Amino acid sequence: MRAMNRGIASYGEVKVSTGVATSDNIQLIQMLFDGLMESLRSAEGQIARGAIEDKARSLARAGKIILGLQSALDFEKGGEIAKNLDELYGYVTRRLLHVNLHNDVEALKEISGLMGEIQGAWSAVPSLLAKKPEAMRMAS
Repeated sequence: MRAMNRGIASYGEVKVSTGVATSDNIQLIQMLFDGLMESLRSAEGQIARGAIEDKARSLARAGKIILGLQSALDFEKGGEIAKNLDELYGYVTRRLLHVNLHNDVEALKEISGLMGEIQGAWSAVPSLLAKKPEAMRMAS
């Protein structure tokens, strides 16, 4: 649990827009998203099987990851992106509650799609950072 808290805290320290992100921070965020997506997939299967207690645990884990990501946003450095992510995470948290109460697989698929897009964006960060030094050399 302490490692996850450290990973979540690192999320707020990632400064992609200024080019100061480290591969360690990016990897931690990617791991959090991997865990989130795994929890969402598990919940979908558990709903299909009628494993309600397991579904509730999977959704609770997903909710904790979302809340951790949300609470670690750096609004000062993240600006509009942090604000938009905050709103998205709030929406996803409400939808997770809805899924848990109603076993709504379509809402769960919506959440998976939204979070999959964010996960995909984070997957692109390492290649963007690798290109940044090259672009800076060309500009000089």
